[in-house]
Amino acid sequence: MSEKKTKTITINDVEYTEDQLTDQQKTMVNHVGDLDRKIRSTQFNLDQLLVGKNAFMELLTTSLASEDEKG
Repeated sequence: MSEKKTKTITINDVEYTEDQLTDQQKTMVNHVGDLDRKIRSTQFNLDQLLVGKNAFMELLTTSLASEDEKG
């Protein structure tokens, strides 16, 4: 017979098992986890946007400098 593994979560350095949490607390834990995923995804997207913006600014700066040299 296999043992049922109890899921644990650490909040403020205190470890809790899933059965110690109320349904409302479990919902809050799920919201926090979902928000963490969304924050990571948003940060990833922001990093891509910033790199893209910087690349276009570099292209623009190079283009403007080239026109200035032509005169």
